[in-house]
Amino acid sequence: MKILQLFTRHPILCHRQALVPSISFGALRQVSSKRCFCTHSEDPELKDFMEYMDSLKNYEKLGVPRGAGTDSEDGFDLGRMRRLMEHLGNPQSKFKAVHIAGTKGKGSTAAFLSNILRAEGYSVGCYSSPHIQTIRERMSLGRFGEPVSAKTLNSLFLQIRKTLDQAMEHENGRMTHFEVLTAMAFTLFAQENVDIAIIEAGLGGARDATNIISSSELAASVITTIGEEHLAALGGSLESIAMAKSGIIKHGCPLVLGGPFLPHIDRILRDKALSMASPVVSASDAGNRSTVKGISMFNGRPFQTCDLIIQVERDFKEFIELLDVKLYMLGHHQLQNAATAACAALCLHNQGWRISDGSIRGGLEHAFLLGRSQFLTRKETEALGLHGATVLLDGAHTKESANALVNTIRMILPEAPLALVVAMASDKDHVGFAREFLSGGQLEAVFLTEANIAGGKSRTTSASLLRDCWIQASEELGIGIVHNGPAKSNRVFKDQLTCSVSNLENGTILAAESSLTVSLKVANQILREGTGIQSGIIVVTGSLHIVSLVLAAHIG
Repeated sequence: MKILQLFTRHPILCHRQALVPSISFGALRQVSSKRCFCTHSEDPELKDFMEYMDSLKNYEKLGVPRGAGTDSEDGFDLGRMRRLMEHLGNPQSKFKAVHIAGTKGKGSTAAFLSNILRAEGYSVGCYSSPHIQTIRERMSLGRFGEPVSAKTLNSLFLQIRKTLDQAMEHENGRMTHFEVLTAMAFTLFAQENVDIAIIEAGLGGARDATNIISSSELAASVITTIGEEHLAALGGSLESIAMAKSGIIKHGCPLVLGGPFLPHIDRILRDKALSMASPVVSASDAGNRSTVKGISMFNGRPFQTCDLIIQVERDFKEFIELLDVKLYMLGHHQLQNAATAACAALCLHNQGWRISDGSIRGGLEHAFLLGRSQFLTRKETEALGLHGATVLLDGAHTKESANALVNTIRMILPEAPLALVVAMASDKDHVGFAREFLSGGQLEAVFLTEANIAGGKSRTTSASLLRDCWIQASEELGIGIVHNGPAKSNRVFKDQLTCSVSNLENGTILAAESSLTVSLKVANQILREGTGIQSGIIVVTGSLHIVSLVLAAHIG
């Protein structure tokens, strides 16, 4: 393994110093002092709106209470949301909606489906979370899917402010950030007369604030995947998570399943659909086929060429065969999300919606989301001071999404060495996440850093705690690493980085570094070591919040 001389303080420097200049973390902090990573600032026009939203309880920032997403006494009070909507005139009853829940893949499936409908010429509202650059991203509108403008959002806020204040007083101040934002999105979609809205659930399904759509307005429910995220909030087991998410199924409305699911989880979802007399369409049924055929580049952007064949036969008959579809959303998991969205489109077509095969193809091919297997452009990497670097951003934060990311990287650049820069929220499976990368990638180095979660520190995991989790994962896997842990280990870490290259042939550098700027700089230096030309990939991952910081970076 190639190692860069990172530290200058050790008294003995080996001969590799002649190849690459030695540089310390401290020196890099000084070099990078003029380059900062900060969150995007909202439009000044939204000042009062943002102050109001910041005054509300925000569980994205604080963490979700135990059992809050379950259909039980511990669950969120959906009655509170219904009362708020009544105050606003029940805007959710004024448009048709597709409701999407699932552990992973909700946002991507929503993006695919929204684009399919826009390609057919429909006016589409899409509500999703979290946002990357601006809160306005959570509500996209019209035939082009642009985020709601600051002017429109502020006008809506001023229009309903009095109603919100009255509802807040009636609920003794208990209205939450997500409830108010959801109510505003539904009101906006009604006022804009959208033809259809694609609604992404926030947490679970049964008690989520979005789950106020009645069967008469619901065109279809979609459940993408079931995984072990938010376990405590959703009842503590895969089975309880499946039950919570199945709460979006409504009587007589079709259910689209993504999957594939474990057999007993699939049974839970199908049994719930049966009890609600809801027809089921599954992207994972045996008669369907989705294949990635290869990776190509267009205008500097990679895309995967795919075949997609879906045949619905059980509750109604629909068929589509799309060959050589070009997806800019990369990975087998994104192809599965595309298949799920196509199944939802076929459900709508069966209900009488005008949706052509060409619109399904065009919608899939034009879908793109920030922070999902996103390669930065040369201009963007140079703005970060990472000249010549290849930088991949992905908001993976579960062991399943980590595995999907590893497989995607293997598919695109199978021989490329990796330097990871990772920051995560405190309620994630850090060890499970680490195992996927340690066992699946050619890791030169891992930098554990920190990022505020939803603008606050209460859910931020310290860099040192993340490092300890990666050390644990490496020990469980029997994989050699060199890390800057406790004082004794830190001395060995510095000594070996400086002089003992041969001892690290099968090891990975593991460092806790709270500065994102320094982490990126050193990651780039490591990948450039020896030839001076970066041949690997810097992968920024662990949460969409660290992705947001990188995308918001500017030169001061």
